[in-house]
Amino acid sequence: MAQRYRLDKGGRIDRDRPVDFTFNGRAYQGYAGDTLGSALLANGVHLVGRSFKYHRPRGIFSAGAEEANALVQVGEGAATLADLKATQVELYEGLSARSVNCYPSLDFDIGEVNSLASKLFPAGFYYKTFMWPQAGWPMYERFIRKAAGLGEAPLEPDPDFYDKRYAHADVLVAGAGPAGLAAALAAARSGARVILADEQHELGGSLLSGRDEVDGKPGSDWAAEAERELRANENVRILPRSVVFGYYDHNWIDILENLSDHLANKPADAPRQRMWKVRANQVVLATGAIERPLVFRDNDRPGIMLASAARSYVNRWAVRPGESAVLFTNNDGAYAAALDMKAAGIKIAAAVDLRAEAEGELTQAARDAGIEVLAGHGIAATEGHKRVRRVKVAPLSADGRSLAGEARTLNCDLVAMSGGWNPTVHLHSQSRGKLRFDAELATFVPDRAVQAERSAGACNGTFGLADVLGEGFAAGEAAAEAAGFSVEKAPRPQAGNGKFLPARWLWLTPSSKPVGHGGKHFVDFQNDVTAADLQLALREGYTSVEHVKRYTTTGMGTDQGKTSNVNALGVVSEFRGVPIEELGVTTFRPPYTPVTFGAWGGRDVGDLFDPIRRTPMHSWHARAGAEFENVGMWKRPWYYPKAGEGMHEAVQRESKAARESLGILDATTLGRIDIQGPDSAEFLNRVYTNGWKTLKPGAIRYGLMLGEDGMVMDDGVTACLGENHYLMHTTSGGAAEVLAHLEEYLQTEWPELQVYLTTVTEQYATAAIAGPNARKLLAELTDDIDVDPDAFPFMSWREGTVAGVWARVMRISFSGDLSFEINVEAHNGLHLWQTLMNAGEKYNITPYGTETMHVLRAEKGFIIVGQETDGTVTPVDLGMEKLCSTKKDFIGKRSLSRPDMQDPNRKQFVGLLPDDPNEVLEEGAQLVETVKSQPPMDMVGHVTSSYMSPNLGRGFALALVKGGLHKHGQKVYAPMPGKTIACTVTSPVFFDPEGERLRA
Repeated sequence: MAQRYRLDKGGRIDRDRPVDFTFNGRAYQGYAGDTLGSALLANGVHLVGRSFKYHRPRGIFSAGAEEANALVQVGEGAATLADLKATQVELYEGLSARSVNCYPSLDFDIGEVNSLASKLFPAGFYYKTFMWPQAGWPMYERFIRKAAGLGEAPLEPDPDFYDKRYAHADVLVAGAGPAGLAAALAAARSGARVILADEQHELGGSLLSGRDEVDGKPGSDWAAEAERELRANENVRILPRSVVFGYYDHNWIDILENLSDHLANKPADAPRQRMWKVRANQVVLATGAIERPLVFRDNDRPGIMLASAARSYVNRWAVRPGESAVLFTNNDGAYAAALDMKAAGIKIAAAVDLRAEAEGELTQAARDAGIEVLAGHGIAATEGHKRVRRVKVAPLSADGRSLAGEARTLNCDLVAMSGGWNPTVHLHSQSRGKLRFDAELATFVPDRAVQAERSAGACNGTFGLADVLGEGFAAGEAAAEAAGFSVEKAPRPQAGNGKFLPARWLWLTPSSKPVGHGGKHFVDFQNDVTAADLQLALREGYTSVEHVKRYTTTGMGTDQGKTSNVNALGVVSEFRGVPIEELGVTTFRPPYTPVTFGAWGGRDVGDLFDPIRRTPMHSWHARAGAEFENVGMWKRPWYYPKAGEGMHEAVQRESKAARESLGILDATTLGRIDIQGPDSAEFLNRVYTNGWKTLKPGAIRYGLMLGEDGMVMDDGVTACLGENHYLMHTTSGGAAEVLAHLEEYLQTEWPELQVYLTTVTEQYATAAIAGPNARKLLAELTDDIDVDPDAFPFMSWREGTVAGVWARVMRISFSGDLSFEINVEAHNGLHLWQTLMNAGEKYNITPYGTETMHVLRAEKGFIIVGQETDGTVTPVDLGMEKLCSTKKDFIGKRSLSRPDMQDPNRKQFVGLLPDDPNEVLEEGAQLVETVKSQPPMDMVGHVTSSYMSPNLGRGFALALVKGGLHKHGQKVYAPMPGKTIACTVTSPVFFDPEGERLRA
């Protein structure tokens, strides 16, 4: 299969291993070692995508992670990945890729009409359109949703799996170009543990794409020797195909390693990707630099690419990206690309140089090679549609703001442009390192590190191979020394020191028409942001660079502004007349390149998404036929159906048995936090709304916990186990959140308090027995606990022996009936449960699950945090204002004094009785006071809990109703599908309102 643009020799591809692949359904062939981008260019495919907003034809623009145009969908079905960069996708046998953001095809995309109507889509158009008429929004929304996005996410579950791994390193080196290899060698020779990560499958970086020599040999050979030395060192771990994408506090580094996406026949047990979480003593950033494009009229046509990319395709992949090229540059370094392209047989129509005096070693070498250099010229326009065909070149005025002569036409199918280099400072900035503007380089470079890191090479603003290698070795030695290792400094390699300077910094190349009038000067290729868009944002008052970024969407695509951000700052600087260093920069956030959701999830998906927690009595519940529900990762018995029973019948039976005789509940899942220390009472006094300093050993108290906003966060009982010793109970699902809340305050707000928290949830098993016969059963199983009501009153605890094992028994109740919660060591939980069940047979003991528990507590008007509360409910709303002390401070107290918290029309906790006792309201049902034949209706509240009670003989509900505390006896209505249910507002306490059974 012909690859007409493949060079006959050279490159780092394996010509003995041809690779077949498809692109947009058409078959092509490349070689092992190709990227999809290089293979497409080898086959003469330059049109690879469409731009996001205008759907303009776009071609391959770069050779790496900075690619803004060549986004592709790779793979089929559930395994497909969207928006990969063709320049980073390794070619493998059978690879299937297609373009994104085009319909019905790449070649004919009807979305290109947007380009013709571009005046209707200026920057910020989405803020100004689709506002009228209001009734048209559903139609607008469908259109916007269909037009938004680029690739397609699969609807089926991902068939692959992903790994995570934790590691430590004395020195982590990000980037394996010349500086990174040098740093890794220097650190490794000291004996330090080194991790070297690079996003490419080969180490060497720019040494693989150029013709530089190191110590008298090709740079690629030096890189190979360095790699061999590193691999022979047992203290070195090399991670190819691994991008360092996140740099966080305390030298925490995230790395994404691609393990099998490059394989044609992936083993079934091979993970797709692995996320590394590394804690490094020292970090060396050697991430290189990204070439900056030039901003000129219609600079986005297929065939226009970075000069460094053209050089890479020629030298690394043996591909001619065009037949006839124009070099457009503002610096000396770009001429290396022109010389290499000419040597590969590409005609160089001319080198168009913005500099009035085009000088430098490489510039002179180009002249000596017969390349025409047009100094003081710029490209005023380009022509072509799906491929650049010609450019118009004209001389510039002395200040570079206008054309100074007639334009000349140059025929070409390739434009290699270079506007200088931007150090890749993303990781340095993520680590909170500071930047400074280097006027000589016209870009931002690292200034001050905040963490234990140092930048080396091009990412530090150092150019010229000899200087880059020297700085890499110095950084590696300094990092090893800082990590505590003795370093013997090695001689530096000998290399050339060519740099890209001198240069002329011109942020916007003029054309024959003003910006925004005829043709487009693209700054951000992926998002179709032009210089005119930036100018418009400034006219509309968006002067902050962060505001300009968001208003225009500059730098917000998958390339994250790697090639557009500095140019955008330069254009804004020029329009505003403000020095670029005064503008500042936008924020660099992780990830550096996109990371799949699968990598974030790792193995924690499906059944492994959350750990499954089972109580010690779980096996008994399963044998008894219990249906389970998940509560805070616990498997809790939901209900225990007998033969022929559904959920309703089982819950009615369980509820009645617990009220009439004896029920038993597995309450092991309640969160428990052991609190000790001399300031424990003071601590409880601050985190709960009520007072705690008077609680004596042996006593228990109920408490409400608020957030700083005054809203109910959690509730539960806390027992005083002894002097300065407490046991706090939380809700099953809220245990972790409460512990984190308490620890945050101890560590950040009240570090002076001597309080120590220990989660002990798993240390105990708890069986709660409830009902009129609960005391009788407990008395049969203990000899050393006096269960008489006077000796063991409500809200107290006693310690002794139950069923022959140590137990702590608490006289508390969530059922609203006589109840004891028996706590034993976890390994005795099943023994306790079975003993209670056997001894309780004479009382018709009935196990009940969480659904019956809800019915019983709701009959009593007890709340459940997260059901009767939703983050907007205060103690006053719940009628619990008496629990809020007026004599002390507590978390959330100030928020309760805000005027809106005192509004008598806030939603308040009430009970509801449907007029028809057989009706059961739906939980979440909205409530109204006036029923209309057609919506809208004014909502006054909603149902929080609703059940059919065999003990009340009717349906009942709990609700939050506006001003509900003052509406007892009034009617509200619940409009339901096909009917409206009338209800009476009542007190939320339906059973034993005086609490006689509770305290029996």
